[in-house]
Amino acid sequence: MIYIGLPVHNEQHTIGLLLWRIRALLTEQGRDFHLLVVDDASTDATAEVLEPYGRVLPLSVLTNETRQGYSASVERLIREAVRRSDYPKRDGVIILQGDFSEAPELIPEMVRRFEGGADVVAARTSGARTLPRPVKAARLGGSILVRSLSIPDEVDDPLSGFRLYRLVALKRVLAGVRDEDALLQHDGWAANMELLLTVWPYVRRFESMDAPLDYSRHRRASRVRAGRQLWEVFRASRDRRLRQLGSRGTDAQSRGNEVTAKD
Repeated sequence: MIYIGLPVHNEQHTIGLLLWRIRALLTEQGRDFHLLVVDDASTDATAEVLEPYGRVLPLSVLTNETRQGYSASVERLIREAVRRSDYPKRDGVIILQGDFSEAPELIPEMVRRFEGGADVVAARTSGARTLPRPVKAARLGGSILVRSLSIPDEVDDPLSGFRLYRLVALKRVLAGVRDEDALLQHDGWAANMELLLTVWPYVRRFESMDAPLDYSRHRRASRVRAGRQLWEVFRASRDRRLRQLGSRGTDAQSRGNEVTAKD
């Protein structure tokens, strides 16, 4: 089973078309799938648009009564996919935006790579077209901020959120997190980086593929706020550096204790 997770807020113009496009792509591939949507307290007609699709598609809509934000919506999606899965080693979840900025046409190739053994298949942003200035600024600044982190060599775009995760890896991560605690501590693109790096110890095989961002199909102005995105990436990078330093310090102390014990 492939779960398609879409965090949405005020996407009345695109969400129905996107769901139908995903259905066509995965039906053609002959893959079992289920669509999961978190409606993050939309104030437009998103709920009304979604309602009839629930009668003709394998679709579940989870509703946040108050605005929770991107990271909380993504976390709710992955928790729901893990909860539903009977075969987490065989099942996966894809996270993508509900505004067509990330091409659903890439989903079949992501699934093929997943079925070929990849535990994570990540979209690598490239060849961006009609990219709004705030997005360009935020991505450039974010790429600079994360350079100081110990990011695996295979990960060439830690800020992208368009990824397919094998559910067994997410299940192992969530096993160490209490239900009342948040797995993701940062919002926006920083949450995408945080999720991948948290799952990384359980990833045996990682693959990435080019995925041009395309805002030409937008029916609304971009919500990206460069300053906000950069602040969250800075905080996430700082927190991870502190954890890495703390881990090194703990390892050094442990080695020192071993030497003392031997003496």
